[in-house]
Amino acid sequence: MSDITQILKQIEGGDARAAEDLLPAVYEELRKMATYKMANEPLNQTLQPTALVHEAWLRLGGDAQPMWKNRGHFFSAAAEAMRRILVERARRRLAAKRGGGISAVDIDDVAIASPIQDDDRLLQVNEALEKLARTHPQKAELVKLRYFVGLSFEEAAAALAIAVPTAKQWWTYSRAWLSVEIGRK
Repeated sequence: MSDITQILKQIEGGDARAAEDLLPAVYEELRKMATYKMANEPLNQTLQPTALVHEAWLRLGGDAQPMWKNRGHFFSAAAEAMRRILVERARRRLAAKRGGGISAVDIDDVAIASPIQDDDRLLQVNEALEKLARTHPQKAELVKLRYFVGLSFEEAAAALAIAVPTAKQWWTYSRAWLSVEIGRK
């Protein structure tokens, strides 16, 4: 059992001190996720990976951590928090820049965890992803982990507690679904 899993079990058992031990235990992994994501952001991005980790940590509850089922559940929630932070920042920049207009993007032009060159593309992918989540929440979670965080199939499958072949099938389905959805705009 990993240190992180052990700390999560202690938190579940009501150990108040364990919540304080969680951030130091997960910080490097969260920083790695944030650094990877920030490397794919536009050059004019002012948010630093450390700030992204800290903001995501606060959104996850800070030292008052909720009950996490397991390590994968925690990191999925962290990936979602980071995604939402970046989407909110993109929306604010677009609103300030040109009123928030969004243009169509072909999903085939969007590579896995590719550099997101502009806020329009990020928002369009996010909007389609939210629609996918309404009918296929686990598939949408896989897309978030792969596209927004850059996890490999193996890492994403472990986080979702599914088999790697299942993750690959879901990815194929999700890409096709998102392509059709984005093509409608």
